[in-house]
Amino acid sequence: MTKTVERVQTGIRIEKRLLKVLKGLAEHLEISVGDLVEGMALHCFENKPPFDSETLNKIGQLKAVYDLDLDASDSHVLHEPEANGG
Repeated sequence: MTKTVERVQTGIRIEKRLLKVLKGLAEHLEISVGDLVEGMALHCFENKPPFDSETLNKIGQLKAVYDLDLDASDSHVLHEPEANGG
């Protein structure tokens, strides 16, 4: 059963290496990054894990490739350096 939805274009800022991992995972799963993020959010809203062990292994590989050393404990404490002069 499918449901009809209305999607909107959005511009979000996201950590560069995290986006690379998301893009790599979406490509691996043959879905768009938007579909991946929607699925993750819907699972999280119900406190359900979005990925099986095979997918988690792939995420680990992608994190290593893109040198992503962030984890859930880093959530909401990330900051960007201030832009220099100009």
